[in-house]
Amino acid sequence: MSAELLPPRPARIAVSGVLAIAIAGLIAAVLWAILDAATEPSSASRVDIFHLLRMTAIQAGLTTVLSLAVGTALAWALNRLRFPGRDLVVGLFAAAIVTPGMVVAFGLLSIWGRNGWINQTSEALFGFSLGNPAFGLSGILLAHVILDGAFAARILLARLDAIPATRLKVGQSLALSATQRFALIDWPAIRSSLPGLGAIIFLLAFTSFPIVLLLGGGPANQTLEVAIYSAVRLDFDLVGAVRLALTQIAVCAVVILLASASTPVVSVHGRSVAPSWRDALPAQALQWLVLLLATVGFALPLLSVLIDGVVSGFGRVLAQSTFWWSLTTSLIIGSASAILTLLLALALTLGRAASGKRPVRILLGTPSFAYLAVPAVVLSLGFFLIVRNLGLAPAQAAPVVVIIANSLLALPFAVATLGPPLDAMVRARGKLIRSLGLSGWQQFWRVEYPLLGKDIGLMLALAFCFSLGDLGVIALFGTQDFQTLPLMMFRALGAYRSNDAAAIAAILLVGTIIAFVGLPRLFERIAHAPR
Repeated sequence: MSAELLPPRPARIAVSGVLAIAIAGLIAAVLWAILDAATEPSSASRVDIFHLLRMTAIQAGLTTVLSLAVGTALAWALNRLRFPGRDLVVGLFAAAIVTPGMVVAFGLLSIWGRNGWINQTSEALFGFSLGNPAFGLSGILLAHVILDGAFAARILLARLDAIPATRLKVGQSLALSATQRFALIDWPAIRSSLPGLGAIIFLLAFTSFPIVLLLGGGPANQTLEVAIYSAVRLDFDLVGAVRLALTQIAVCAVVILLASASTPVVSVHGRSVAPSWRDALPAQALQWLVLLLATVGFALPLLSVLIDGVVSGFGRVLAQSTFWWSLTTSLIIGSASAILTLLLALALTLGRAASGKRPVRILLGTPSFAYLAVPAVVLSLGFFLIVRNLGLAPAQAAPVVVIIANSLLALPFAVATLGPPLDAMVRARGKLIRSLGLSGWQQFWRVEYPLLGKDIGLMLALAFCFSLGDLGVIALFGTQDFQTLPLMMFRALGAYRSNDAAAIAAILLVGTIIAFVGLPRLFERIAHAPR
């Protein structure tokens, strides 16, 4: 739609422009602080950047290939099968994007660890132990594939659901086999999404922090993100940390630039379309096997977290005042980060949707996505250096920094969630809104908000869950007096209090599920309530 047919909203564009400039300025400040620290005179750093880069790239590359393979197979199975509770299973895999990585890592330790379920069963039945396969590269890959494979499956399932019914009818009339249908109909529908989806998974794995921290098993499997944390918190090697951060930013920026030429991956959280094509019995058997293995692989670590949390007893943890302070801190930071993310995302997307000029839309949208190239630990390192340069104690600035950092890290997902429906809405109803003479507030309250209710709830749920399960930002700013549940859980594991860690992991998992399921439904009802 041309700019002349859009409702005139200069205030929205101006506010969005100011915020975009502020975000870009903050990015510049973070990068400048990191670059400035790299030139400080100090003793030579001992970090082996080449080794760390190689290990990080290897695990991220393997994760990407395995996750795409698992996601494709699972999406294929879900697209074909009909069974009671299918929507619940699809929703389970959709929740992978907000499931805290450290909860999954703890679940794998509970199952595959030295004292895990598998080893206990093996010793009881056969008299020998399988060792500790949860640690090292195998454990890292398994945890990443559980999360990223489920995420890929949900995205690819939406692509398969979008195949036109007419094309399927033609395929059925030709009596295509399962293999022929996949080659001629399914593969063309999903292959354009694989490069962009692969880039996202590579970035998620390349910048993974809690999973590698818990399951790395030593320096041999250390990645850039964990090495940055170790350099700052353990060695106070700021020069080494800065060099690692610059390396990570450069790699992430290259991946993002390459991915920008690919088909964009749209956020999908709605219900999946009911299957309309059933394959022959051998193919159905394979589909059920894929679905069973994937469901058990994803759900079992989460189930073990809940069981271990109950068995270990919540009483000990609930009796600790530290737990209640950490829970309160997590809820306040998560809520504040989610609200700040909503305000920023709404301002940016409303202003972007109000402009019909492509250069303006690009300038308003780009800064919010730039943080994809600045991972959590790198971002917190930049803030740590800024705070130090300002002469402030990290403990004093910690609450504000953690809220802002968590909000900025969730902002790309928030803009991706709210941007497309707002663009479609304004272009579909822009001429009508202009003819009715609605003000900007009336347009939002009467037209946009009622239709955005569920999307706003989903965006708040994503931002809250990201913050609730985050360890990357709080890791550099946490103190004994300022800690969240993930940091408390990490410290409990470090002190070999596995029972406490199990209870905290269960609480984190339940809180994430409640927020992810409840907030979208709550805001959808509020948006459609009589006013």
